Amino acid sequence: MKNRIITDIEQGMQSFLDNAQMKQLHEVLTHALFGVEIIKTEESSDLQQEFDNHSLLTTFLSAKKVEGCSEKTLKYYKATIERMFVDIKESVSHITTDDLRDYLAKYQQINDCSKVTVDNVRRNISSFFSWLEEEDYLLKSPMRRIHKIKTVKVVKETYSS
Repeated sequence: MKNRIITDIEQGMQSFLDNAQMKQLHEVLTHALFGVEIIKTEESSDLQQEFDNHSLLTTFLSAKKVEGCSEKTLKYYKATIERMFVDIKESVSHITTDDLRDYLAKYQQINDCSKVTVDNVRRNISSFFSWLEEEDYLLKSPMRRIHKIKTVKVVKETYSS
C-alpha cells in the first residue's frame, strides 16, 4: 500500500522533477513513511481496476483501428495486452519498468519462445503504454527504458541462374 502511494506521488511529480530530484523524492518519501501503517478506507476492488485497464485497452484498440490497423493486428494487440494484465495484476498507472522487465523475462522462459517473439510482445506493450502517455493517461511510460531485444538476423541465401 505504501509503495502504491509513493508511486502515485512520483507519477504526479514526474513532469516537474529531473531524475536526480525524483530519486531524492523517492528516498524522502520512503524514509518519511517508514514504520507508518496505512489503512485503506475506500473499497477499491480488483474488478474496478480490471474495468479501468480493459476500458483503456478498448479505447487503445479503437484508436489503432482508426489508424488503419488490420483486424489481425488488433487481435494480436488485444491478446498480448490482456495476457499482461493477467500476469501483472496492477492498474496501468501502477505498472513499473521492473514489473514489465520481469514479465517479459518470465514470458520468454515459460513459453520457451524466441527473442523475436518476445520483442514482438515488447513492441505491442510499448505501443500501448506510449499511447497512454500521448493521450495523457500516464505521465511517463514505464516502457521507455525497455529497449529493442537484440535478435539474430537470418541471412537468406540468394540463388543465381
